Amino acid sequence: MLGASCLSLKGAHMDATSGPSLKVLVCGGGIAGQAAAYWLVRGGHEVVVVERFPVLRATGAQIDLRGQGIEAVERMGLLDAVRDKLVHEPGVAFVDERGRRWGAVMANTSGKGRQTMTSEYEIMRGDLVRILHDATKDDARYVFGTGVESFEQNADRVLAHFSDGTTDEFDVLIGADGQGSRVRRDLLPVGTDPYWPVGIHMAYWFIPRDETDDALRETYNAPGGRMIMRRSHNPTETQVYFALWERSEEATAIHRRPVDRQKRFWADRFRDAGWQTGRFLAGMETAEFFYSQEVAQVRIPTWSDGRVALVGDAGYCPSPYSGMGTSAGLVGAYVLAGELNRNPGDIPTAFADYQTALQPFVDTVQAEVNPKVLRLGFPQGRFGINALRTMGAVGTFLKLPELAARFAKEDRGGAWPLPDYAELRAGRVG
Repeated sequence: MLGASCLSLKGAHMDATSGPSLKVLVCGGGIAGQAAAYWLVRGGHEVVVVERFPVLRATGAQIDLRGQGIEAVERMGLLDAVRDKLVHEPGVAFVDERGRRWGAVMANTSGKGRQTMTSEYEIMRGDLVRILHDATKDDARYVFGTGVESFEQNADRVLAHFSDGTTDEFDVLIGADGQGSRVRRDLLPVGTDPYWPVGIHMAYWFIPRDETDDALRETYNAPGGRMIMRRSHNPTETQVYFALWERSEEATAIHRRPVDRQKRFWADRFRDAGWQTGRFLAGMETAEFFYSQEVAQVRIPTWSDGRVALVGDAGYCPSPYSGMGTSAGLVGAYVLAGELNRNPGDIPTAFADYQTALQPFVDTVQAEVNPKVLRLGFPQGRFGINALRTMGAVGTFLKLPELAARFAKEDRGGAWPLPDYAELRAGRVG
């Protein structure tokens, strides 16, 4: 019972050095939620993290860190831990229907400029989740198998209603519950549509690795706006990604259907795609981990109301095609905690300053996703695929992507500087 376990922390109390210490509820135990917990505990606050999943959700596919996201992890003192878990992916190779490689773009490991299609910091989502959990589990209270069903607030408190039927009061509620956020649902006016679809649908799953799989990521285009990607993150497993350019009610609705229906949809769309599709579909049938989604950004005018705020994908998901989703969650958690520590006695001002500080960064990373440009990567016919291969082969032979990345002035987060919060740097606690 969450309510019984937390009732001893009624309201804010005074920290001896820095003013009010807040009782904060973080909804969502993923990357953004745990990062927020890390920084809030460091600022001297009492933090409870509720996660709807019954255990730590240390699953998911490969993710990457870029630009300011790397700096945020470094400020947490966790960069060495991340380096120890990096996936070796030296670059991306492009293949034809027979698996022949016609070009490749290698990662930029110079430490300067912009990351290419593969980041210098590739890591499995589960490994990053575990690193963050190890850094926070002794200071923040985690409650698994529980979610926030709804909440009410006034000028002094937030009353959270939990999925187990209990309620409890907090000074602050932070929604870190992902792209489909329930906290955001109650935060926004009824009828608000937070999603900005880009026209792409994706599914991914794991299959056994075989002798044809190496460390290079492989990408293949098939007619009909279809793309397949293969990447292998350890000696026994390979990740398979199907991506489809389609604007239809059926494609949008399929992600809410039972998993067996989702798998049938993807099999029907890709059965004749070529390359290793037969192997990938056979692996999909028995895959324990499978995820299907419509690629969309979350774009809303405000990330907070009163004593409730959103962080990460819940507030400003930039979509997987930005390459900055994980970094945006880490950076957003740092800025949110920093502004709360600057104004713990004036929560609305802290949240307003959070959006003012972070908005330029979010605008930059979301602008990385241009549907018109993405559309070029999903040709409908053979002519378009052949044109893409011809241009790509010339560009990769001349190493134009690597040169452009190395000599770029900034990474995907732009020139926006990560703020410096003295309260977090000093580390009032923990």
